[in-house]
Amino acid sequence: MFFGISTYGQCAMCRAALESSGNKTKVEAVNDGIVFLMAIPYILVAVIGFAIYRMYYKKDRKV
Repeated sequence: MFFGISTYGQCAMCRAALESSGNKTKVEAVNDGIVFLMAIPYILVAVIGFAIYRMYYKKDRKV
């Protein structure tokens, strides 16, 4: 989680279409965009989970 892993986020059709053009910068940009879009739901779930944990912990402390 704390170190970089080479990921390939493209489907086979997207990859074939982009690699045939020969523009490596565009291929990397699409990969980065896909990974970014994939990360957002995980971050949202983590934030909501943390908020629920804090609410439960506060409620438990008052008792």
